[in-house]
Amino acid sequence: MLDIVFRIADDKNLLLIDLKDLRSMLNYVAENAKEYETTYGKVSSQSVGAILRKLISIEDEGGDVFFGEPALDLSEWFACAPNGQGYVNVLNAAKLIQSPQIYAMFLLWMLSELFDTLPEAGDLDKPKFVFFFDEAHLLFNDMPGELLDKIVQVVKLIRSKGVGVYFITQSPSDIPDEVLAQLSNRVQHGLRAYTPAEQKAVRAAAESFRENPAFKSEDVILELGTGEALVSFLNEDGQPEVVERAKILPPQCLTAAAPESDLKAALDAQADLMATYGEAVDRESAFEQLSEEAEKDAEAEKLAEERAALEKEKAELEKLRAKEAAKAEREAEKAAERAERAAEKQQEQLMKGIGKIAGQIFGTFGREATRQITRNLFGGRRR
Repeated sequence: MLDIVFRIADDKNLLLIDLKDLRSMLNYVAENAKEYETTYGKVSSQSVGAILRKLISIEDEGGDVFFGEPALDLSEWFACAPNGQGYVNVLNAAKLIQSPQIYAMFLLWMLSELFDTLPEAGDLDKPKFVFFFDEAHLLFNDMPGELLDKIVQVVKLIRSKGVGVYFITQSPSDIPDEVLAQLSNRVQHGLRAYTPAEQKAVRAAAESFRENPAFKSEDVILELGTGEALVSFLNEDGQPEVVERAKILPPQCLTAAAPESDLKAALDAQADLMATYGEAVDRESAFEQLSEEAEKDAEAEKLAEERAALEKEKAELEKLRAKEAAKAEREAEKAAERAERAAEKQQEQLMKGIGKIAGQIFGTFGREATRQITRNLFGGRRR
């Protein structure tokens, strides 16, 4: 699923720099899944939801602050003093170590970055760079299988780049067997075994050494005191040497936590690095670009909604006008019908009046004519 997201981001020239960029990209791909399915494959909403839930746990551990810019330039770790001696770089992981998931992700990124950028070095007399990971068991607690496989792969191959990796932990059982099998140089301090599980861990640690006929490693591990260890390193032919019991030189430094004043002094001495890494940078990337695009889409959608509302209002107004016009036309037709019926009634009444008057006229004229005719007839005969 993430492969599809990264590919779409590359094709759209969207930079994925921090977690908010990845979150925005996941939401964008999920919202436009149907658009991309034919080109990149099916986008599962369940997979997107699972990744987003994982991002929440990473953010809760501080990943939203840890991942971002300025990015760490590992080439600066290869700097040397003016006399040609190298530096010891100490990562202050007091807070980071409390977030094992972030710590493991940082480890994987760092080793992968070195593997991808460093040239092949072959079989060097001594490595040009060495990592020491303290409290290594925190790296592998609840680590996903895919992440573990990647770390195993990098640990196997990074030696060809001239980089050495050492994991420091109290018991070899804290490190997965796949990783432990790649670690050829071993220094084992004393262990105490009171439970069956601890005794099993001691046996496993002893069996990881090349046996020395002079003693039994399992017994010696339980007897080792402060400053003693069982050691086994590769010889010139790359073979593990026989395990030996050795004294370890005490550290020529403070073994307690560094005072805050010393940390501040160390940071002040690296003014050039503080100028580079002292402040976070949040340049335009996928989050800003997708947010701007979403704002434009929202504005366009708002304009479309307003246009649709105006069109609807216009249509309703035209419909109302048509309705009023039809009503007016019906009223006019009714008025015309009433006027026509009134005219007909008036004409009918007029005709009745004319007929009545005519009847009266003709009745009077008839009676008068009858009298005249009768008078003429009978009056003449009387004479």
